[in-house]
Amino acid sequence: MEHYDVTFKKKFGQNFLKRKVVVERIADVCSLTKDDLVIEVGPGGAILTQELAKRAGHVLAYEIDEDLKVELTNKLSEFSNVDILFQDFLNSSLEYDISRFSYSNLYFISNVPYYITTPIIMKIVNSNLNFKKICMMVQKEVGNRFCASPGSREYGSISVFLSYFYDVKKEFLVSRKEFVPEPNVDSVVISFTKKDVVLNLKDRDLFFKVVRDSFQFKRKNLRNNLKKYDLNIIRSVLQDYDYDLTVRAEQLSVEIFVAIANALAG
Repeated sequence: MEHYDVTFKKKFGQNFLKRKVVVERIADVCSLTKDDLVIEVGPGGAILTQELAKRAGHVLAYEIDEDLKVELTNKLSEFSNVDILFQDFLNSSLEYDISRFSYSNLYFISNVPYYITTPIIMKIVNSNLNFKKICMMVQKEVGNRFCASPGSREYGSISVFLSYFYDVKKEFLVSRKEFVPEPNVDSVVISFTKKDVVLNLKDRDLFFKVVRDSFQFKRKNLRNNLKKYDLNIIRSVLQDYDYDLTVRAEQLSVEIFVAIANALAG
């Protein structure tokens, strides 16, 4: 059982894993080699960072809590292939930060701070970096949304965004009892593998906006949520898929949202 000589800070969502068997399972999701670079957010007490450093060529970790410097230095003293940047990941330039590393494959592997899970994944999506695989442990409820299929209660805009870019897979559940301090929720490890072929988009920003607006009010249909767009164009696209404007966004696949966005783009 891992011991941490730190004061846990709720404002940073600090819940550290206790057992190495869990971090070994997380690392196993990606077949790391010494030619690979791993980005980690929130190394905390370094239990996962240590395992990643054993397997990868380099680990670049972002930690916002500078009070963890002593703990991280002590726990990582034997590893020369780990760099810790004490800064906010969300305000960092990933392209610049990784430019000094040589690597064959780029991975993102992290037990992410749950309060910024969605901003983290959207920063990764928008970075346009070529991650071979993304593996993150998230709150179980959030993981269900990431993996959700059309027609399910959890399906939302983030489900559509992620399914456009990635094949999303639920790897395994992690009990709340595996953490210190123990959180109020269970967790799940999710992997994202970039699709070899993505659907053609005329305007990615418009696609994102249409999807967000479609889910703005989940109980309303597309006629109400998308009334500021050309409804005649949207109606024509929906008819091709045997739907009409009374359909709710949660029923539509990513392919249909792409078709709508492309039609609106002209």
